[in-house]
Amino acid sequence: MPTRSARTLWAGGLEDGSGQVELASSGAGKFDVSFPRRVADTAEGTSPEELIGAAHSSCYSMALSAEIANAGGTPENLDVTADVTLGPDPAGGFRISKIKLTVRATVSGIDAQAFDTAANAAKDGCPVSKALAGVAEVELDAGLS
Repeated sequence: MPTRSARTLWAGGLEDGSGQVELASSGAGKFDVSFPRRVADTAEGTSPEELIGAAHSSCYSMALSAEIANAGGTPENLDVTADVTLGPDPAGGFRISKIKLTVRATVSGIDAQAFDTAANAAKDGCPVSKALAGVAEVELDAGLS
């Protein structure tokens, strides 16, 4: 299996510094990052949490499509959002305190119970979910359209 890479060039301290993250393997883009932008109430530019959300929502979508197929269904449309929350760490500093996966799906060939089983299996089985196992709360809101 391939290894994918991202690279960040950073200058300065935490509060006054800034950087640029590059999706190096794909060349898909470069994005400005800074701590003030990261903790601001409004999003300007991206953040590590948004990039984790992108990774989680795409990985979960793939895992869910496989679980639906394994259950005998056909995934017609999966709309997945991953909301990643940065919060204080009781041990000091910050941590990802919560991830909420929201999925609305159109599927054929399986009922709602089989879909729920597939949705939960995908939540537990997707490689990014496994990598994020240290997150205190991972919530799943899954429903059929």
